[in-house]
Amino acid sequence: MIGGGSPRLVLVGTPIGNLGDLTPRAVQVLTRADVICCEDTRHTRRLLTHAGVRAERLVAVHEHNEQEQAAKVVRWLDEGKVVAVVTDAGLPGISDPGERLVRAAADAGHAVEVVPGPSAAVAGLVVSGLPTGRFCFEGFLPRKGSERGRRLAVVAAEERTTVLFEAPHRLAATLVELAEACGPDRPCSLARELTKLHEEVWRGTLGTAAQRAAEHGPRGEHVVVVGGAPPPEVGDDEVAAAVTEARAAGLSARDTAIEVAERLGVPRNRVYAATRPGSPKGRR
Repeated sequence: MIGGGSPRLVLVGTPIGNLGDLTPRAVQVLTRADVICCEDTRHTRRLLTHAGVRAERLVAVHEHNEQEQAAKVVRWLDEGKVVAVVTDAGLPGISDPGERLVRAAADAGHAVEVVPGPSAAVAGLVVSGLPTGRFCFEGFLPRKGSERGRRLAVVAAEERTTVLFEAPHRLAATLVELAEACGPDRPCSLARELTKLHEEVWRGTLGTAAQRAAEHGPRGEHVVVVGGAPPPEVGDDEVAAAVTEARAAGLSARDTAIEVAERLGVPRNRVYAATRPGSPKGRR
């Protein structure tokens, strides 16, 4: 065995563009692995050559054969081997093969480790200028059918920032549909060629983004980041009911205002207005 130590499956993050982002630990793991599973053996061999890694055994694992290859990976782990997993770019399992291998290895009782690395989703998010405290990852939308419409509706209603991937030939149409579902004024960001020489990040609204994509013919896969939907308006009756519930629980007027304002996301003075006996329920 090359790897030595206990058998394990190791997910290894690889550069999404700039080869300088390959970490020393990633190189170490790839050097010592008994088997390296990769999407495209030619692509990965070029990366390994750049890193000075001599790969004894490269095995193709992609979306069409991952389920079948998972059984082989478990067998190698049973034999005591160290199996590394890489994709063409980024972290395995994020819109790329890897998820089924992890599930199979874990179900068989084997250790699964990760060597963190670049991720287009996170890179696109943090440069978007949109809120990053809470976000969700949508990946590639379904290409057609009712499921695509359902996912677009989910994105439109999502209050967190949403991160999507899209291919260049489908970007313009997707942006049009996003603008229709979310409204043309919803803020968004488009990122392409991240970490590469011609990296480009554009920020604006979905309506303008759709028009821009139609006019310029985008190149390269894009990370599309969409701002969250505005929270639903809280009605006076809802504020009054929350106040009544809090006071019945024994909270003071001050504590009620703090608790209800934080829970419903409304100004404290609006809650205070609803706590005054005989006063109106408060203004919107």
